Amino acid sequence: MNDWPEGWTEQPHPRRGRGGPPQPEGARVMPHVSRQAPPGQGGHGQGPAYGDHRYDRYEQPQAPPQRSGGGYGGPPSGYGYDEHDAYRPRPNWGRRIKWTVISLVMVMLVTGVGTYLWADSKLRREVDLSVVEERPDGGEGTNYLIVGTDSREGLTAQEREDLRTGHSEGARADTMMILHTGSNGNALVSLPRDSWVTIPEFTGSTSGNRIPASQNKLNAAYAMEGAELLVRTVEYNTGLRIDNYAEIGFGGFASVVDALGGVEMCFEEAVQDKNSGADFEAGCQDLDGAQSLAFVRQRYQEAMGDLGRTQNQQKFLGALGNQVASPATLLNPFKLYPTMGASLDSLIVDEEMSVFELGRMFLALRGVQGDGGTQMNVPVADPGYATDKGSAVLWDKEAAAQLFEQLKNDETVSAPEG
Repeated sequence: MNDWPEGWTEQPHPRRGRGGPPQPEGARVMPHVSRQAPPGQGGHGQGPAYGDHRYDRYEQPQAPPQRSGGGYGGPPSGYGYDEHDAYRPRPNWGRRIKWTVISLVMVMLVTGVGTYLWADSKLRREVDLSVVEERPDGGEGTNYLIVGTDSREGLTAQEREDLRTGHSEGARADTMMILHTGSNGNALVSLPRDSWVTIPEFTGSTSGNRIPASQNKLNAAYAMEGAELLVRTVEYNTGLRIDNYAEIGFGGFASVVDALGGVEMCFEEAVQDKNSGADFEAGCQDLDGAQSLAFVRQRYQEAMGDLGRTQNQQKFLGALGNQVASPATLLNPFKLYPTMGASLDSLIVDEEMSVFELGRMFLALRGVQGDGGTQMNVPVADPGYATDKGSAVLWDKEAAAQLFEQLKNDETVSAPEG
């Protein structure tokens, strides 16, 4: 006998689950009153009541919480609802920016360290200042001895022809300058190569022979025993302690200028010198390596001869340092690295010179042209002093001593220029 109400069948209702006993149709539409049935009144006298959400198969799913001000919740009215979009987290821009900055810093750090190690490995530390005898006490600031030689090292026959360097073997000091850096500005003081000085006693680093003291031209010290005796002679005659040494030859000088793309120089009047090859019109123009070398070597047009040439060299070195240390070079890797490579391949420095110290030297060269910078020759009493070695440059001893004392004490330079 069928106990179900009339019209009911034994077929399961399509909306019923498989577990639990069948219920009267009326239970399907009863309003939900409580999630917990009164004691003893669960469905069929046992288990949870219909109000228990774990078993209420007809209870509608709750809508996602409403969103306010960009939080999670339902979509705006009139738009389709995508559950994945509703619960997708917003981008954390602060975190992204932080990691981007950290990544850039790490790249710059690795690049900087790599560049330093590369540059440090290329420095030609070939001058041993520890063998220099009877060195004066150190003063205030830093003193660099910058030397330009007529070395043809690495030049082919064609390059020697193009640069008009001649074909002499060996190397002679062609340019000597003391660059002083300190708290009272930078000073660049030229020591004419024909300066008549005392070359002190010295034990040759190569020959081991004891060289007696003598009167001679300054550049003879380099010809006799190289950089070490030259430093000894400069220190002996000036009383200044040379902290670092830098030397460059003809070919290296031209290579650095070419790597920079040229150096701009301005001439108040035309410059012509058939011996060096200098031939420039009045006005500003970019000089390539060969033209730059011709300019710093020319002296026959100058009324002051070698003293006039040293002034040209100071102007050019100031312009060179200004261009090397400019943002246009330092921030352009396509110019910076070729310039660094050419400089490091060409420069010969002392064993204690670091890459940072070399950078400071170039910055100081730039600074001699700025406010507070000084460029001058050592004070001279007689530019044509007659000697048994030919015409020489005789220093003004009193004015020169005053100048060197000011540099040693890092005072403002005020000695008159001879």
